[in-house]
Amino acid sequence: MRVAVGCDHGGYVLKARVVSTLEDLGAEVVDFGTDSAEISVDYPKFGESVGKAVASGDCDLGVIMCGTGIGISIAANKVKGVRAAVVTNTYMAKLTKNHNNANVIALGGRVISEDEAEDIVRTWFTAEYEGGRHQRRLDIISKIEDENFK
Repeated sequence: MRVAVGCDHGGYVLKARVVSTLEDLGAEVVDFGTDSAEISVDYPKFGESVGKAVASGDCDLGVIMCGTGIGISIAANKVKGVRAAVVTNTYMAKLTKNHNNANVIALGGRVISEDEAEDIVRTWFTAEYEGGRHQRRLDIISKIEDENFK
C-alpha cells in the first residue's frame, strides 16, 4: 500500500507522526513535502500533488495537512477521482472510510494534536469500505464529477 503525504507549513507539525504511523502500519510513504514549518508555502500545490498521485493510481491513499485541513482538502478535491475529507476525530475517520470510501484525509495542524492525528490515521487506514447502499451514493458523486470535470 502506497500512501501519498503532503502538507503546508501549518500542517507540518503533524507530518512526522503521520509518516511514522503509516510506516508502522506497513505503508510505503511517498512524501510530497513541505519540509519545514518555518517557510510559508501555498497549500493548494500540495493538495493537488497528493490528489494527482492518488487519482492516477500511483498511490493508493493520501494524507494531507494544513492549518485546519480545510483549504488543502478543497484543493485535493479539485482533482477528478479524489474523495478527500477533513477529519478531526476517530469517529469521522472510521465513517469516512466505511461510508464514503475517502481515498484522502485532511488533518489540521492547528486543530488536532499529534496523538489525535495518529489515532485518526490508524482508524482510517485500517477501516474498510462497507459498499452496499453507500456505493449508490459514490456512483452519484462520480456522475457529478463526470458532468463537471471536462
